[in-house]
Parts: sequence; structure tokens; C-alpha cells
Amino acid sequence: MTDKKYLEYKDKIQNKLKEYFDEYKKDSSYSSKIWDSMAYTTLLDGKRLRAVMTLETGKVFGAKEEVLMPSACSMEIMHAYSLIHDDLPCMDNDDLRRGKPSNHKVFGEAIAVLAGDALIPFGAQLIIEKTPSFVSEKLLLEIANDYLKTAGALGIVAGQTADIEAENKKIDIENLKYIHKYKTGALFKCSILTGAKLANANKNIINKLSEYSDNFGILFQVYDDIIDATLTTQELGKTSGKDALENKMTYVTMYGTEKSKNIFYSLIDKNHAILDEVGIKSDIFEYIYEILKNKLI
Repeated sequence: MTDKKYLEYKDKIQNKLKEYFDEYKKDSSYSSKIWDSMAYTTLLDGKRLRAVMTLETGKVFGAKEEVLMPSACSMEIMHAYSLIHDDLPCMDNDDLRRGKPSNHKVFGEAIAVLAGDALIPFGAQLIIEKTPSFVSEKLLLEIANDYLKTAGALGIVAGQTADIEAENKKIDIENLKYIHKYKTGALFKCSILTGAKLANANKNIINKLSEYSDNFGILFQVYDDIIDATLTTQELGKTSGKDALENKMTYVTMYGTEKSKNIFYSLIDKNHAILDEVGIKSDIFEYIYEILKNKLI
């Protein structure tokens, strides 16, 4: 039943994202192409991990789906902006994303840059405009502020910048952790904590979930490094072996595949302990780990 519940979450998120894009595009007759570009990457089929985590975390603590959904969708919108920019020739230069041509291959580099730019405020706009009015303005401001910090130079942009600066250099593990704490982990943290905050979870829970989120960000990056080195382009839906071709330092290049897998499983164990400590039971979180594990076999 867990896979069914996960797919139900995915379908609801996908349908709501389509609804939002259709609604806001109506007033953009002279700029419809930018909305097409924004929607193209956002709506490509994916795992929707970040939005699912927002929904599930919030529901575990009693929040209603109508309260959580705008923010959950905004996490996917932020993720889409990062993917569009990450694929650009001046960044990671990838022609494929989720098995389809990257945004700049379909719409051109200029429109792709603008689409990524536009998605950032669009996510914040949805949080502010679509969250039910009974949610306090103070909490809404905190959620929107967390979102914007995560999208910018205190989050994803910080990690991407450090990643660019580290190209063709031998870096230490602390530098590598910094890159992935922000480039990958910051959005997972925002996704999980947003769900908890919208459910009015207490400060101790927030602190524990912050630790959980940091661990998840690292283990997800370890997973991503492993599959980049071991799976084919067709299996990945994006160009495989890119890290090696670009001489990037990764967990695999630093530790090797087997030790990287050990790190991955060790972090899952740590996160199980955190959930046990705060009394969270979630089949969806367990199912997410199974999704990731199945790619590593």
C-alpha cells in the first residue's frame, strides 16, 4: 500500500502544479513562452521527493493537505529552477534531464535562464497567495523566508558556487560536505522543516528534523554520486559519468563505490534512530529509502 500512497501524493502534486501554471499563464499573452519554459522542466516526470517530504512531514504532525500543498509545490518549483540552471552550458552543460532534452535545448539559453529566474519568486508567490488565510501571517512569513534563503546565496547558490570553485581541484571532505550541504541538502531541509512548521511542531522536533535533513542531504548526494558512476545514461535519464568527465571531486572519487555505499547506509541508520527518538512513524519515509536503495543494487 505504501507505493500506492506515494503515487497518490505524486499525482496530487503533479495535478496541482499543472493547475497553478495554467492559472497564472492566462494573464501572460505576450510572455507565454516563459511560462511554457517554466512549466516544461517543473512538470517533467520525477520522483517528487521534496514535495512528498513536505506533505508527509506535515501530515505526521497533523497538518491538513490544503495547508501543505502550496509549499510542497513550491519545493518542486525551486528544484526545477536549480535543474534548469544546473544544465546550462556555463554550468554542468547537460543536454538531458529526466530522459528529455534539457530546458535550454528546447527553449534556448536566454529563455532557460529567465525561466529559472522566474521560478524562484513564483514559488514564494504560491506560498503567500495559495496558503489558506487561516494560517498566521507570522508563520507564513517564516515559511516564505526559509524558501527564499534556501533558493539564494545562503542555500543552493552557495553550494553551486562552491562546486564551481572546486572544479579541477583536490578538495578535502569538509569542502565536499559544504558543497552538498547547500547545493543538495538545503532544499531537502527546507522541504522537511516547512512541513513540520506548518504543522506547528515544537522546537525540539524542529531541531531533530534539522539533523535528519542534514543527514538526508548527504546520503542523497552520496546516492547521486554512486549512480552517476555506475548507471547508464538511459537508466539515469541524464548523461552518466559527467562527474568523472568534468574531473569533479565526489564521494565516489574520494572513497570509492563500496565505501560510499557504506556511508549511505550508515546515514540511513542514523536517521532511523532520529525518527525513533522523536516518535515518528512514516511508511512513506521508509519507501523513499527503498526507492534509493533499489538503484544501488
